[in-house]
Amino acid sequence: MTERPFSISGELTETGHRLVQRVYYEDTDFSGLVYHARYLHFLERGRTDYLRCLGVEQRELVSADEEGLVFVVHRMEIDFKSPARMDDVLTILTHTEKAGGAKMVLNQQIRCGEMLLISAKVIIAVINAKGRPRRLPETLAAKFLEGSMPL
Repeated sequence: MTERPFSISGELTETGHRLVQRVYYEDTDFSGLVYHARYLHFLERGRTDYLRCLGVEQRELVSADEEGLVFVVHRMEIDFKSPARMDDVLTILTHTEKAGGAKMVLNQQIRCGEMLLISAKVIIAVINAKGRPRRLPETLAAKFLEGSMPL
């Protein structure tokens, strides 16, 4: 049997990034459905691993120059379409809509098979290590936009 290379950080795709995660007991509430706040965890993992796959190390950005660079969620809109259940295998998709100036806009989806469970629009503020707005360097903006097509 030939093993495929596998990354726990997911993979870059022609539309952005794909991460696969299983729903565990700890993710559910008393009804056996995923608790609504847990979807934020899945979305965050998708965004973090998207950066990792792009070669962007957040830990290094904060001390990359005298100003530092940090990403923070400024605004998030979430549409809950259908619930996930324990043992479901979820696919978290992340796509860059905009990257430039002092913000990025990411679109995310959580799917179970072909079924759309969650769609989210995440506005990321780019700030310096002191919490002040900072422009996203053009080379970094280009990384986010390269190969990113609408979901």
